[in-house]
Amino acid sequence: MTIRVYLMGFTLRPSPLRGYAVKAFLMALLLMPAYAIAHPHVWISMTAELLFGADGKITGISNAWSFDEGYSAYAVQGIPTKPDGTIARETLDVLAKSNTEALDEFGYFTIIRADGKKLPLGPPKDYWLDYNGHLMTYHMTLPLKEPTKPGKVTMFEIYDPTYFVSFAFTDSANPVTMPTAPKGCALTIARPKQDAQPTQPLNEAFFNSVAAGSDVGAQFSSRIVLACP
Repeated sequence: MTIRVYLMGFTLRPSPLRGYAVKAFLMALLLMPAYAIAHPHVWISMTAELLFGADGKITGISNAWSFDEGYSAYAVQGIPTKPDGTIARETLDVLAKSNTEALDEFGYFTIIRADGKKLPLGPPKDYWLDYNGHLMTYHMTLPLKEPTKPGKVTMFEIYDPTYFVSFAFTDSANPVTMPTAPKGCALTIARPKQDAQPTQPLNEAFFNSVAAGSDVGAQFSSRIVLACP
């Protein structure tokens, strides 16, 4: 069985917690029933805001990723708490920084294309973590390297190619907003078709048989489709 422990960077905690976090995660996997050793391992509910400059160019995307309750509980294990049980803002800020640095290796699981052309991303900013006692939420603004005029169709994709992590927009009325978009622009959330969604968790044997570099997660991803005149 192949075990990946990067898990959105949240195993990369500051010393001395890092070693404890990895060990705890491995132990949790060993104790899971067989049906749970499958992809995805982590579920993220997300919302987003598309960002535009005063000149109407796309400048980036602002994300809020809420981890499932089980993983959120794992993510805070071993982290020092205040007398009231909450986590100090300073600690969350350190975690946010290390997690953001770790996500660079995976391209922040984000691809933006304008009329089919992939747009380079700049370094993330305004990133921070929030924990409400049940769910861990990661906030991050991911700018384009250079502001870009919207294409006829601009696609925003957020997903893990290996499907280790499942990203899905929330079921709220407006999980994606764009309050500063140029007049005439409209967005659509393209969720995966029902027949493309796995009817049961995919096991490790399936993913171990997939060729390296395969983009398995794309078929289960949701996309933001922006159309501008």
